[in-house]
Amino acid sequence: MGDGGTTPTTLDLGPQALIVARLAEEVGEEQLDAVTPCPEYAVRHLLGHLLGLSTAFRDAGRKDLGATTDTAPTSRRPDVAPGWRAELPKVLGELAEAWRDPAAWTGETRAGGVDLPGEVAGVVAADELVVHGWDLARATGQPYAPDAAALHAAYEMLAASVDDPSRGTIFGPVVPVPEGAPLLDRVIGLSGRDPGWAPVG
Repeated sequence: MGDGGTTPTTLDLGPQALIVARLAEEVGEEQLDAVTPCPEYAVRHLLGHLLGLSTAFRDAGRKDLGATTDTAPTSRRPDVAPGWRAELPKVLGELAEAWRDPAAWTGETRAGGVDLPGEVAGVVAADELVVHGWDLARATGQPYAPDAAALHAAYEMLAASVDDPSRGTIFGPVVPVPEGAPLLDRVIGLSGRDPGWAPVG
């Protein structure tokens, strides 16, 4: 992601974090057990995952490595606890603030138990927020327009990973989309999801 010099490319995660926070704010209690595009995840588990990944990437940006950054996301099925409505937007805001520090994008850090260059971890965080924002919007019937900069960063990362043999440990098989499809549909397809997914019924 760098330009070949000593300064990495940075990205403001704040706009996308705010979009996700606003989507979460509109989730009704009756929707917590609704299905999502993530297999085996209801909305409550998706929200729990968003809280966990936001905490992990916040700490990765701060280089505050420990339990939150060392735990693989597949180690357990996440869930929400009482107070999540206040906690999730708070942590999303802290995530965005951590990555506004140029130092977050330099050196090495860790997330999900994987060591990564800071500039790579920041883009992974953007991708997680874009794709899971789509998951949440689709599952709860909300309109979704991700932040353009985060969407482009997610596309570049996912497109570059198509031929990576280790891709299957993170993403599902690529879902083909029509040529000329909107960039969001291409990102969702590259993440292993069907852009046309909708709840049954």
